[in-house]
Amino acid sequence: MALPAGSYVVDALSTEELDPRERADFWTEQIGTYQSRMGYRYPQAERFHGQTVRQRTDNYQLVKYRSGEIEYTRTMRQVRQDPDEDYRLLLPLNGEIVLRQEGEEARLTPGTGALVTFGAPFQCLQSDDINAFILTVPAREVDGRLGAKSPVAAGLDLTRGLGRIVGSMLTGLHEEREHLTDPQFDSVSDRIVELICMLTVGDDRPDVPGQLAEVEAMVRRYVRDHAADPNLTGTAVARALGWSLRQIQLALQRVGTTPRELIREERLRLVRDRLLCTECEHMTITDLAYSAGFSSASALSTAFRRRYGVSPREMRQSLR
Repeated sequence: MALPAGSYVVDALSTEELDPRERADFWTEQIGTYQSRMGYRYPQAERFHGQTVRQRTDNYQLVKYRSGEIEYTRTMRQVRQDPDEDYRLLLPLNGEIVLRQEGEEARLTPGTGALVTFGAPFQCLQSDDINAFILTVPAREVDGRLGAKSPVAAGLDLTRGLGRIVGSMLTGLHEEREHLTDPQFDSVSDRIVELICMLTVGDDRPDVPGQLAEVEAMVRRYVRDHAADPNLTGTAVARALGWSLRQIQLALQRVGTTPRELIREERLRLVRDRLLCTECEHMTITDLAYSAGFSSASALSTAFRRRYGVSPREMRQSLR
C-alpha cells in the first residue's frame, strides 16, 4: 500500500500465502529490493516464514519484520559490487540477533540494539521467529555527528533513559505509519538518529574527545562567512553543518558564548570593519545595518554601543 503524501511510502509483504518450497526464494528476492546485496542462508528452508511492513522516504527506511531462522552475510566482493555506506540500526523485539563485523560481535536480545554499517563485510545470524526493527540511516547523519566513521556499536541499552525513548519512538513511528507525511517521518527519524549517536558515545552529550573544539571552529567559520544573512540562526547553522542545535550550543558553551551571541558578534565585527574601510564610506548607517543582517539601524546602534562603547555614527565621525 502506498500513501499519496510526497515521497513517503508504506508497503508490506508476507510469505503466508506461498507454497513453503517457494518462501525462501521469495524472501531472498524481495529483501534484495529493500537492502543492498547480501548472501542468504536458510538452515530450515522448508519451515521458513517471513513478513515485513516497510516505511520509507528518500532519506530513511524503517522495516518491522518477523521471520524464521536466517543468516545474512555481506562479503567484501559484495561491498565493492554494490557500495552502500549507510548504517542500519537493529533492534530485536523477540528472538536473538548475532552481528559480527570488523572483529567485533554484538549479541542482541530484546532491549539491546546495534548500529552497523553496510560499508564493510558482516555476518548477521537471526534466530527462529525473530521480530525486529531495522532503520536505514544515511551515513552523513552518523559520520557528521560522531566526527568519523563509526564501527558497529554493540549492546546499546534501549531499556532505560535515552535508549528507552528511542525504542518508544520507533514503535510509535511504526504504529502511526498510515497517518504520517514524509516531513514528519523524516523529522522523527532525524531525532532518533541524534539520540542513537548520543548513546553510541556512551553519554547523553553528543561529544567525543576533541569533537566540541572541532564543532566550535566549524561554527565560527560558517557564521563569519554568512553573518550578513538576516535569516542566520543557530538552527540554520546546525542544519547547514549537519549537526544538532544542542551540539552547537555545547561547543560554544565551553568557550562562554551562544549561537545568538556569536552571530551578533560577527555581525558587529562586519560593521566595524566596514566603518574602518574607506571603500565603504558611501554606505549609510541604515545600509550598514541591513547589509550585516540587522533588522534596523536602531538595532545595530544599540548592539554596537553595548559592544564598543560608541555608536556606529560616532565611530565613523572619530575616523574623519
